[in-house]
Amino acid sequence: MKQWMCEQVLGIEPATEDEKAKPRPMQADKWIANLASARQFFECEGHLTVPRKHVGTALSEDGAKLQFRLGAWVNNQRSRAAALSPERAEQLSKVGMRWS
Repeated sequence: MKQWMCEQVLGIEPATEDEKAKPRPMQADKWIANLASARQFFECEGHLTVPRKHVGTALSEDGAKLQFRLGAWVNNQRSRAAALSPERAEQLSKVGMRWS
């Protein structure tokens, strides 16, 4: 009924697929992307002592460059170590995370 009123009464056409908003990334997706950025930083620098204001980049599945506040993220993971799941803590350790 609402769609009919919008189209017939107000003259509003439905959005095309290109006009529709893209879904926001899920929290787990953001974590995986930040982990990829941390892995990339470790491969280049040989450590994971990331300056707090460092912005890291990673490539998305479609090849686009994505930017992350990697320094803040690494610092947050380090400070929340006790709350991390064992799987996430292990993934970070494999990337080169030093916990203290």
